[in-house]
Amino acid sequence: MDLFNNLAMGFGVAFTFQNLIYAFIGCLLGTLIGVLPGIGPVATIAMLLPATYALPPIAALIMLAGIYYGAQYGGSTTAILVNLPGESSSVVTVIDGYQMARKGRAGPALAAAGLGSFFAGCVGTLILAAFAVPLTEVAFKFGPAEYFSLMILGLIGAVVLASGSLLKAVAMIVLGLLLGLVGTDVNSGVARFSFDIPELTDGIGFITIAMGVFGYGEIITNLAQPEDKREVFLGKVTGLFPTKEDFRNMLPAVLRGTTIGSILGILPGGGALLAAFAAYTIEKKTKLRPGEVPFGQGNIRGVAAPESANNAGAQTSFIPLLTLGIPPNAVMALMVGAMTIHNIQPGPQVMTSNPELFWGLIASMWIGNLMLIILNLPLIGMWIKLLTVPYRWLFPAIVLFCAIGVYSTNNNTFDIWLVGAFGVVGYLWAKLGVEPAPLLLGFILGPMMEENLRRALLLSRGDWSVFVTRGLSASLLAVAAVMLIVVLLPSVKSKREEAFVED
Repeated sequence: MDLFNNLAMGFGVAFTFQNLIYAFIGCLLGTLIGVLPGIGPVATIAMLLPATYALPPIAALIMLAGIYYGAQYGGSTTAILVNLPGESSSVVTVIDGYQMARKGRAGPALAAAGLGSFFAGCVGTLILAAFAVPLTEVAFKFGPAEYFSLMILGLIGAVVLASGSLLKAVAMIVLGLLLGLVGTDVNSGVARFSFDIPELTDGIGFITIAMGVFGYGEIITNLAQPEDKREVFLGKVTGLFPTKEDFRNMLPAVLRGTTIGSILGILPGGGALLAAFAAYTIEKKTKLRPGEVPFGQGNIRGVAAPESANNAGAQTSFIPLLTLGIPPNAVMALMVGAMTIHNIQPGPQVMTSNPELFWGLIASMWIGNLMLIILNLPLIGMWIKLLTVPYRWLFPAIVLFCAIGVYSTNNNTFDIWLVGAFGVVGYLWAKLGVEPAPLLLGFILGPMMEENLRRALLLSRGDWSVFVTRGLSASLLAVAAVMLIVVLLPSVKSKREEAFVED
């Protein structure tokens, strides 16, 4: 009964005029920028984070959550229409979605992505609401040692689930941890790794790194592509609604995708990305019906399943964030950044100390998903128009908005130079095939890990065995070790590399 009372309170908060407006703005902005090729949810939220500073905390988080799944939707639109995945989890959608668009079936492909995502979003929101209370109660049993072990597990999860080379993923996490050390020492108050630069004594801003690596890095990478490589959709989208046959094929794929996404989204690392790959792989293994289009040639199941998995994973990735305060992926790391900006300490205490914010955010997710259906499907013509705008006109505007956003956070020109430097670094990483998302997780979790490590050692009087003598901490470290051993096994390693080469 408590669950219904809590959800009723959440909908009461989310249905205020102000919060509905911000949810709508978030969904619109997210879709608008998500449609632009090469700019995914991470870059979108990184660019628009400063816009939420002046807002009340609830409105800010509702808007950011709206931007997140708006950009997810936008990413699938470009994947289907232009053969360009807007973000990593749309890579799989490209395979069959674009083939459907080429055959003049862009409408049903977009509708399958939209309806599948809406259903998965609703299920994901219900799972989040159901699991939130028991997980929060467990979280209160966590001490500094348990939190440290949990963060170790989170980082190893991020390594395991990152695409590409394991070594590169580990290197990025370590680099993120090192960048998190820049600034003032928590215990002694001494400046460290600041190189006598006064601006670095407070540490490197989270927005600076995120916007540089993901925003500017993406732009430079896109500009490096020749004009003819940036394909523009010129076809006409007709017959938006899927046929009865489409629905018959879609429905089991959506259900399977939602189940996979809901389970894998909770995992630390790239839950939504892994869910999309896993859902597509399972659909390929499922027997084709008589007269069904083969996979890779425009099968509607190849769009509906990964999109459902992706959206369910996106919703359930809020579970570790809201209950334990641990971001499972780069977007959630940005959400942690947004919460700390508004003086909210992410973790189990959010539910008890700020229930309106907690349940209001959960209720707004359902409203946001509904808004996206209303926004996306009737306005497809407008999104296609946006895709035909030459990139040489778009990128100066994006660069300018990013610079304004970064400057407005601290009113400091040093940050703009820093963003530029990280933009160049982001481009080099893209060229080297390095995944930057683990860096962001390392950067967010680094200071939290240091704090909990020091606290645990202070309480145990310098005894390191505290991490293995406490049952919960030891079991978390054991799970982390097993994950690391499994992924290093030659058979798993080759399978893993295969999974990420689907595009």
